[in-house]
Amino acid sequence: MTPPNLAASSVGPVARVGARASRRTRVSFEFFPPKSDEAEEQLWQTIRRLEPLGPAFVSVTYGAGGSTRERTHRTVRRLIEETTVAPAAHLTCVAATRGEVDQVIRDYWDIGVRHIVALRGDPPGVIGGVYEPPANGYANATELTAAITRIAPFEVSVGCYPEKHPESPSIEHDLDVLKAKVDSGATRAISQMFFDTDAFLRFTDRVRAAGIDIPIVPGIMPVTNFNSLVRMANLSQASLPPWLVKLFEGLDGDPETRRLVAATVTAEMCAVLEERGFEDFHFYTLNKADLALATCRVLGVGTAPREAVQ
Repeated sequence: MTPPNLAASSVGPVARVGARASRRTRVSFEFFPPKSDEAEEQLWQTIRRLEPLGPAFVSVTYGAGGSTRERTHRTVRRLIEETTVAPAAHLTCVAATRGEVDQVIRDYWDIGVRHIVALRGDPPGVIGGVYEPPANGYANATELTAAITRIAPFEVSVGCYPEKHPESPSIEHDLDVLKAKVDSGATRAISQMFFDTDAFLRFTDRVRAAGIDIPIVPGIMPVTNFNSLVRMANLSQASLPPWLVKLFEGLDGDPETRRLVAATVTAEMCAVLEERGFEDFHFYTLNKADLALATCRVLGVGTAPREAVQ
C-alpha cells in the first residue's frame, strides 16, 4: 500500500470526503465489557459520546475462552435498557456445550437482541493458542451461525481475514469457510483489523469473484498505542507496513503527536475505502471515543441529520 499523503491531506481524499458530508456512510463500534468500576465509567462515557452519531449497531465482545461472558451479557442488557443504539452481542463456541450456547442465544432473543456476532473464539487462557472444540460443543463459527439462525431470525455477522486467518492454509481456504458461513445464515462479514488497504481491496475482489455477496465491512483499528498494536498484529498476523512503523517511530513519549498522526492515518484509510465504494465502517474502539469520533466527523457522519446516517 502507498503510504497516506500526510502533507497533502488537507486537499486530498480526507477533504473531499468531509466536504461531501456523505449521507450514505454507516458506522458501527466495538466495545469490550469493563473489568472495574473505573473502566465501566470510561466505557459509558465513550458510548454516550458516540451514540449521537446514530451507529448502525455497537458490538460487545467476549473475552478469550468466554471469560467475560457475564459482563458481556450485562453490558448488552444495559445498552438495550439505557441507550438508543442496537447492540450486537458477540458469541463464541468456547468453554460451553451446545445446549449452553443455545440457551444464551434464546436469552439474547428474549431480552431484545436481534444481532449476534458469531465467532469461534480463542481457547481458554491462551489467546492465539491451539483451539480444540469443547465436548458436545460447536466446533466453529459456521456451526454456531447455523445454530443461531435455527433458533431465531437473528442478523448474524461473522469475521473475515484480509491477510488470511492465522490458522488457515490459504486465502482460498478462508474463502471456502466464509462461503460456508454465508450458506449457514451469515448476513455480514466484518474484517479483522488491517493497515494494508491494497491487501484488503484484493481480498474483497476475491470474495466477490468467489460468488460471496454479503456486505464486507472493513474493521478499522485507530492506533491509540503503537506498541500494543504491534502485539495485537503479531497475534492476528496482520501486517504493519514499513511506512506505518516509520510514522510512529520516536513517539512513545509524545502522546499528543501520536494521536494526531493516528487520526490522519485512520481518516486517510477510510477516505480511500469510501472512494472505492465502501459505505460501512466498523471501528475497534478499545473503549475510547476520540479517534473513532474524529474519523466519523471526517467521513461526514454526525454532520448530517441522524435519519440520513442510519
